[in-house]
Amino acid sequence: MAQHTYNANFVHCVFSTKNRQKTIPAELQESLWAYLLGIANHLSLKTIAIGGTENHVHLLLGLPPTVTIAEAVQKLKANSSRWMGEHGIDFHWQEGYGAFSVSPSLLEVVQQYIRNQKEHHCKRSFEQEFRAILEKSGVCYDGEKLFAT
Repeated sequence: MAQHTYNANFVHCVFSTKNRQKTIPAELQESLWAYLLGIANHLSLKTIAIGGTENHVHLLLGLPPTVTIAEAVQKLKANSSRWMGEHGIDFHWQEGYGAFSVSPSLLEVVQQYIRNQKEHHCKRSFEQEFRAILEKSGVCYDGEKLFAT
């Protein structure tokens, strides 16, 4: 990459466990978030926030110009899934993911949103949350196929 390459590519990534099952135990969540941070660091991603619940994760990442969103998510999911298996959990992420660009001026807002997932999900489910994010981002989707397995 050229010495004088500059970028500001911030992405809010969201992915759920297979069939949105509650397979991320509360006692392992902080360790899983820390492991995801380690993977992100290895990929030279700037990690701004990580959070989630028993059935999904949110990451706010700054992508370097040499890493695609698809590559970053694939490596995050594959390595963290393996790590969960090593901790005795039959674990799989759902196929696919959501990735939404974030303006630098909104990083703090998204960061707070991700850090307050537990409180947020007292009010609505992951499915409701994900639909709302898609709609707010202007993403077209087929509601009947959105959570089909």
